[in-house]
Amino acid sequence: MTTMMKAWQFERYGRYDEVLEWVDRPLPEPGPNEARVRTRAVSLNFPDLLITQGLYQARAPLPAVSGVEGVGIVEAVGPGSPFEVGQRVVSFNNLAGMLADCFIAHNATSWAVPDHVSDSQAAALSTTYGTSYYALVHRAHIQPGETLLVAGAAGGVGLAAVQLGKVFGARVIAAAGSAEKLAVCRDNGADELINYQEEDIVERVKALTDGRGADVIYDPVGADLFDQMKRCIAWEGRMLVIGFAGGRIPTIECNRMLLKNMAVVGLAWGPCVERNPAQGAACQQHLYDLLRVGAIDPVIYRTLPFAEVREGMRLMESRALYGKIVIER
Repeated sequence: MTTMMKAWQFERYGRYDEVLEWVDRPLPEPGPNEARVRTRAVSLNFPDLLITQGLYQARAPLPAVSGVEGVGIVEAVGPGSPFEVGQRVVSFNNLAGMLADCFIAHNATSWAVPDHVSDSQAAALSTTYGTSYYALVHRAHIQPGETLLVAGAAGGVGLAAVQLGKVFGARVIAAAGSAEKLAVCRDNGADELINYQEEDIVERVKALTDGRGADVIYDPVGADLFDQMKRCIAWEGRMLVIGFAGGRIPTIECNRMLLKNMAVVGLAWGPCVERNPAQGAACQQHLYDLLRVGAIDPVIYRTLPFAEVREGMRLMESRALYGKIVIER
């Protein structure tokens, strides 16, 4: 019986193109409330770029394997695992570990995949749509008829927010940095488009809302874009802090929050699911149901083989892509 597997491992923190290596690594054994999964597909997420550098909110102990979200077939289970050998499951892990022949699926952050969901859809669904679902429903309490402004709207979480915003009855304004990306946003249901590389996002939002501003602002970018968007929020608006793809972590003046009666709300999806697994499972099931009826559909920019993981990371770093990159076996 084999005791080794192949994995994209890094033994020190650094840029993905400097530290990721395809190496032999011991096959992991599932412990209590765990299952070992034979990998079929892994989606790349922005945190993957940070994890290899040791810059993510959860620091992977070295030597570590990249990849936070994957799908595959269960081949071994530990005590207390709800899964069965041969079952297809998708899993998320803040400490990564998915870009390997096998990964460990933990009960709280792993879910069975129904037959109507493909491997690539399953790999691209949980993190981005889970993040946007929790942000819009549980943190912003978005209501039908409200205006939702989505920054970085052509990215993985951005397109998920656009699609889910329409599901929840919002008027969606998509903001992105190129005509090509905005065309993708329009194809995915955005009502209005803003190119923030060429237009003043504050003035455009005010013009589109008769001066009222956006009820909910979904921001996975941070940096200068956050500084601009905080000036175009509506009375009693909610500003969702999703991430900082723009690099700089921004700040906000408390007097602005007071004068607009606004809320600045953070969302860390992984810990939400870990703290309330039942709620996470209910969210996942709702997403599967929405996928079945065509209300949502992950946008996959490119599917690559395992040998081209570095190319996938490069595309993600360049921000030339839209949607998700999926790595398949």
